[in-house]
Amino acid sequence: MSEHLTYLDDASFNDAIEKGVTLVDFYAEWCGPCKMIAPIVEKLSVKYAGKAKIAKLDIDKSQKVTAHYEVTSIPTLILFKDGKEIKRIVGLRDEETLKSLIDSTL
Repeated sequence: MSEHLTYLDDASFNDAIEKGVTLVDFYAEWCGPCKMIAPIVEKLSVKYAGKAKIAKLDIDKSQKVTAHYEVTSIPTLILFKDGKEIKRIVGLRDEETLKSLIDSTL
């Protein structure tokens, strides 16, 4: 597990996305595609350390945030800039797609 990866919950979410660029991976432990994208998300957390925050949010443990952002399929990755949703990707994607998403906002 990467030391640069942040795990969020209902209590910590808003403070975490408030400033800068943050990519949040909405996932669940039981989700196969979420497990497949997890190593990519961890790798990105190292690559973008100091430039963007990379975070994960367990939808089963953080239902308020999940409902607020209307996340109905996982994995869902939402890119935030200064607390505002910029872009959303639903489903399994490759590393290059996610890097391009982050780079477009930096």
